[in-house]
Amino acid sequence: MIILIGATKGGNGKSLLACNLAAKRASEGLDVLLLDGDRQGSASLWSELRAETEPKITCMQKFGKGLQKEIRVLTPKFDDIVVDCGGYDSVELRAALVCCHKVYIPTQPGQFDVDALYNMEELVENARQYNNELQAHVLVTRVSTNPGLYVEAREVYAFVKKECPSLSMASPLIYERVAWRRCLREGLAVFEMKPKDAKAAAELERLYEEIWSGV
Repeated sequence: MIILIGATKGGNGKSLLACNLAAKRASEGLDVLLLDGDRQGSASLWSELRAETEPKITCMQKFGKGLQKEIRVLTPKFDDIVVDCGGYDSVELRAALVCCHKVYIPTQPGQFDVDALYNMEELVENARQYNNELQAHVLVTRVSTNPGLYVEAREVYAFVKKECPSLSMASPLIYERVAWRRCLREGLAVFEMKPKDAKAAAELERLYEEIWSGV
C-alpha cells in the first residue's frame, strides 16, 4: 500500500508521522520504503539517525514531477511505501496524490491550518480524476492535553463535515506530547522510546490500525 502524509500547511507533525508509521509497519516484519519528497529532508535525517536501530527502514529522497513514475517503479520492490511531502502545494505532493492509495492530512486545531484544507480538498479532487480510488483523511494533530481545549479538535470535525465533503476525518487524535518531539531527533519511533510514553504509543497504534486494518 502507498500511504501519503501530506498537507499544504507545515508545522503539523507531517514528517514525524510518516517516520513513525514507517517504523511501526516495519516492526511487523514488512519491507517498508520511507520516501522523502520534502526538500527539508526531515525524514532522511531521521533515517540517518536510526542507522543502527532495528528494524531497518529504507529511505530515499525523490523530488520533482518524476516522483509519480518513481513511486510506480518502486512499488513492486516493497510491501509498503510511506511518502512524506513538504508542507506546501508542491509538484511532489500533486504527483504523490495521483498514485497513492490513502492520504492523511495532518491538521492542527487553528484557523490557518483549517483554512488550508480548502486547498487540499481541491488537490484531492483533481487527483481523483486520475486516481479515483484515492482515500483522503484529515488527521487532527498537536491537540492540547488540556481537557478544556479539546473542543478545538472537535471544531475541525465540524468544519470538515460542513466545508470539505470530499475529505473524511481520521478517528484518532495526535496530542502534543514530549515523546512525539523527542523521537524524531533521536531517530526512533514513539513506541521505541525509553522510557516509553504509553499514551503517545497508543495514539500511533490507533492510527496504524485505522490505516492498515483489513490489509
